[in-house]
Amino acid sequence: MRSLPLKLAPGSDLRGSLQQMAQEQNRSGFVLGVVGNLSRAVFQCPGQPEPTVHEGNLEIITLNGTVSPNDVHLHLSLSDSACQVWGGHLEVGTVVLKGADLLVGFLEQSLPEECLDSSLTPRIEIAVLPSCPWSTRALRMLSSLAIPHTITTIDGDDSFKEINQRSQLKTFPQVFIDGELIGGYDELSELKASGHLEEMR
Repeated sequence: MRSLPLKLAPGSDLRGSLQQMAQEQNRSGFVLGVVGNLSRAVFQCPGQPEPTVHEGNLEIITLNGTVSPNDVHLHLSLSDSACQVWGGHLEVGTVVLKGADLLVGFLEQSLPEECLDSSLTPRIEIAVLPSCPWSTRALRMLSSLAIPHTITTIDGDDSFKEINQRSQLKTFPQVFIDGELIGGYDELSELKASGHLEEMR
């Protein structure tokens, strides 16, 4: 195992940053430790239809789970200003307040050569806005069906302009298949209903 530090600046998306790191390393691994705080936490509580959202000065207590180039599965616990503890499945839209320092352990063995073949890389790319509930729903749909995908998190004007030049859209999520824009959440839902989305595993 190889341990690598990850230092996140204010405004970083916690989930998106970890997946980006796994993609850059082309390895799977898990979170070994974390200290930091959040301005916004989005997490899925068991049995609830929608994610829970908390905002304020939130202290990270634990972050456990796995990361890979195609997905992350992490459980977050945090404390609010009244020392109440909350937790659940980490979702996109969880934003760092002042900073966060993580240590991620990656397996020494890289992904198989065939996984580096561009023809076998995820066909789906999704651009998401951290504060957008439709982005969260789209990511949950892809994860629940185990559909490989890459995530582009819109975290500022530069990333917005870059994706807008590709799509000419200002709404999110934006879903691309094989590099071509197919639309947003509604179009992704239609693919699921038709059964075609599952063909992209």
